Amino acid sequence: MKKLHAWLASIMLVAGLGLVAPSAATAAPTATPAAPACHITWGSQAKKSSSNYVPVLTNVRAGRHACFDRLVIDLKGKRPGYDVRYAAVYTEGQGNRVQLRGHDIRIIVKAPAYNSKGQATYNPRHPANIVNVKNFDTFRQVAWAGSFEGQTTIGLGVRARLPFRVFTLTGPGTNQTMLVIDVAHHW
Repeated sequence: MKKLHAWLASIMLVAGLGLVAPSAATAAPTATPAAPACHITWGSQAKKSSSNYVPVLTNVRAGRHACFDRLVIDLKGKRPGYDVRYAAVYTEGQGNRVQLRGHDIRIIVKAPAYNSKGQATYNPRHPANIVNVKNFDTFRQVAWAGSFEGQTTIGLGVRARLPFRVFTLTGPGTNQTMLVIDVAHHW
């Protein structure tokens, strides 16, 4: 009985403080969470940059964000030159067409995936799917097209021709750079 009285007293206290939800009959309608205000202004034209530096490619990874999907290419060394555009993707050296799911974005990075001794610094296990992008909003496939004569090509399949941006960041460690490609979920 004491437990029941203590329980009722705590309910009355919480109700008095306004911490109890109103009954279903008086409850206000629940609002759905607002979509993020993305304000994407990037466009879908080619993005390129030149550089005198020739870093070495060490990894490729992807992430999901509220307004875009992100591909990150990790490099050992300073900012590389690059050319990223909506275009067919061909393998380095042989020139064979790389078939991608969705619309093709060709990523050329002026960075080899091998060191000065010719040893691979990045060697994907599954070239047709180097990064798992299952359940991403925009990305459909990330494919390896090879590394030859100081440059590397990666194919990015996306669900539609959407705006994208490209930039570099330094880090996370010393003498490391990240080439970042963001592709918006919507126009």
